[in-house]
Amino acid sequence: MSDGLSLRFLGATGTVTGSKFLISAGHSRLLVDSGLYQGDRELRRRNWAPVPGLTPDVDAVVLSHAHLDHCGYLPRLVRDGFSGPVYCSPWTAHVVPIVLRDAAHLQEEDAQYAARRGSSRHDPPLPLFDTGDAEKAIALLRPLPYGRNQPVSGMTVRLQRAGHILGSSTVEVQAAGGSVAFSGDLGRCTHPLLAPPDPAPAVDALVVESTYGDRRHPPRSLHALAEPIGRALARGGVVLIPAFAVDRTPVLLMALRELMTSGALPVVPVYVDSPMALAALEVYREAVREGSLEIRAEVRRAATDPFDPGELRLAHTVEESRRLNSPPAPCVIISASGMATGGRVVHHLEHLAPHPRNLILLPGFQVAGTRGRALLDGASTLKMFGRYVPVRAEVAGVDELSAHADADGLLAWLRSAVSPPDTCYVVHGEPGPSSVLAARIGTELGWSAVLPRYAERVLL
Repeated sequence: MSDGLSLRFLGATGTVTGSKFLISAGHSRLLVDSGLYQGDRELRRRNWAPVPGLTPDVDAVVLSHAHLDHCGYLPRLVRDGFSGPVYCSPWTAHVVPIVLRDAAHLQEEDAQYAARRGSSRHDPPLPLFDTGDAEKAIALLRPLPYGRNQPVSGMTVRLQRAGHILGSSTVEVQAAGGSVAFSGDLGRCTHPLLAPPDPAPAVDALVVESTYGDRRHPPRSLHALAEPIGRALARGGVVLIPAFAVDRTPVLLMALRELMTSGALPVVPVYVDSPMALAALEVYREAVREGSLEIRAEVRRAATDPFDPGELRLAHTVEESRRLNSPPAPCVIISASGMATGGRVVHHLEHLAPHPRNLILLPGFQVAGTRGRALLDGASTLKMFGRYVPVRAEVAGVDELSAHADADGLLAWLRSAVSPPDTCYVVHGEPGPSSVLAARIGTELGWSAVLPRYAERVLL
């Protein structure tokens, strides 16, 4: 162990959001992930507070992938003065601009709304970052192919496939004083579109996510998706699916295609209503067309569009989106955001949630404090646009489409390392799942597993 190499946990401790990890080696400093906090108000307030020990003169940033809780703080870091390189995989470099531009737009909208309502403590209300900050951050992206060693101010960075979303990576950092690797968000070996994660590297310290650290996913089956959707369509209802724009929307479209072409579901119009989802979908189509090795071989070989269920409708304009508040039924609407925290899906919820014939289907993890989590927990009303709206629609959660590895998958990935780390740090999970996974790592692998505290610094 060297006093010159340290790791500080600046996010994703005790929660699944806000991933930030600061590596220091002498005078060199590298930030792995630069994510926004999402969820309840107390967590979101951290986005505005100074981050302990993080200053904009860090040498570089490395992004594991393009989800907002891993890359969304980057424009704020740029606004505060960061101007160094941002390394990420080539496909992440395609997707991050979509995510950051959308996030900046929402930040600006929220500030304008607060100004109209007079609901901010600031006069005038300001966004956390704006479109200009996002564009400056995008200009800093430096694509780094998998398996290539990249020198960064006395350290070496290498990325490998994580199989979570297109471009998702594990991050390995080597320095004179030791080595550390980060799982980022790990995907499932049964992902229908993406190749599975590469093996874990042999390092001194390993930082692993634990989103589903206390549970096993049911075997990947489309029955759990078909049953509630079929029930809603049979009663003439609308199926509203709040879905993450990146990865979840393409995977849902693949599942609906399989169900509708096989006859398990009737062929009905399927609307995708999210500018970010439409942009991300085109990137996924590009990856399939180019035969990217991140895409499963059977998908690359297919002669047809894997994302068209039969009657795919793309809502590009605000007016097209507005018409979906009273859509022709039966139909399916896929709209962002995935936890119903903002975006077009909130308008659809306002109009569709009060009607019992409709279905709200939640196909992913829902962070505490979000509307999605409230729905899963049985909320009878939701507050939207300043008023409470009754929830009479059927609500169903489906874990089968999760893009995260479950507890067994995480342990299998850890076992794939050719030698164990000195310490395994368990992050990016709520306290219960993180504690359960840490205990299993200790008992089943015999490793030292630790749940780090927020802002804690450890030597490597």
